[in-house]
Amino acid sequence: MAAVAVEIDVVPVWVDVCALEDITPDTGVAALAGGRQIAVVRVGDGAEVYAVGNFDPFSRAFVIARGIVGDRGGLPKIASPIFKQSFDLRTGQCLDDPAVRLPSYPVRVEGGRIAVAVPAAAT
Repeated sequence: MAAVAVEIDVVPVWVDVCALEDITPDTGVAALAGGRQIAVVRVGDGAEVYAVGNFDPFSRAFVIARGIVGDRGGLPKIASPIFKQSFDLRTGQCLDDPAVRLPSYPVRVEGGRIAVAVPAAAT
């Protein structure tokens, strides 16, 4: 009997996290959305916001939201506050080790509120 791969589409659920003004420009906050610890990061003083997993795979601690926000070659990034590895905020890709990636989540800002999309199974 042959095995059959089945793809299951998981519809995301938008979870309200906080007000945009609750996040100081160029910093992050930790949020619990759908049972996942997520680092919600505001870049600059506008509404540019990203969401990545808060777990740092190098220090094995939930600290990414406390990292150093900046850019590398024009890419928005956050550096772990422990060992300083940098992660692309758009994709979660580690800029120092191509084998490592944080989960990344869609974000929207509407009416001054930040919402993060998480898989429905996680809510």
